[in-house]
Amino acid sequence: MKTNTKNQIGLGSRSAQLSSEKKSTVTAYQTPDGLWTSEFNTGVMRSTQPGFATEKEALADAEQRAAKLAAEHKDTRLPIDAEARKKNRTLPTAKVLELLKTSNPGLFNLAEVVGKWVWIAFRETPAPELRQILAQLGFHWNRERQAWQHPCGAFRLRGFQDPHEKYESYFPADSRAA
Repeated sequence: MKTNTKNQIGLGSRSAQLSSEKKSTVTAYQTPDGLWTSEFNTGVMRSTQPGFATEKEALADAEQRAAKLAAEHKDTRLPIDAEARKKNRTLPTAKVLELLKTSNPGLFNLAEVVGKWVWIAFRETPAPELRQILAQLGFHWNRERQAWQHPCGAFRLRGFQDPHEKYESYFPADSRAA
């Protein structure tokens, strides 16, 4: 049974809160045969379930499915202070390395300076707590280079060549130990 969206009855729509960032629009339509259809749209998925006797049943069903979808796709990222992150992204290289050394010496040992940027690469996906620390310090994930990168105030557009070919690179933990 298809929904006749051209002959919508003026029912309006209601919103159900999915999470702090996403809202789901829940709407009910009446089909030509007199049955109700519920519909919800989370921005990710659109679904229609026809055949309810009343608008109330259709809306309740759509809200229930929207809540289930929200529970399945819960945001698992740990919170960070956006203002501190923004400030940290403008710090010079030496300050970023100092912050790494004091906040997490293990991260400092993995750090590589490429030009003015600091890169940190892992063999496996780091724990959520480590990713939170990196994000809070101003790092961002570069999927193409498979590394966490910090611009150290030297924001640049992406180039076409490997930065290792263009800029000097070194591991600060190695030079400190020497």
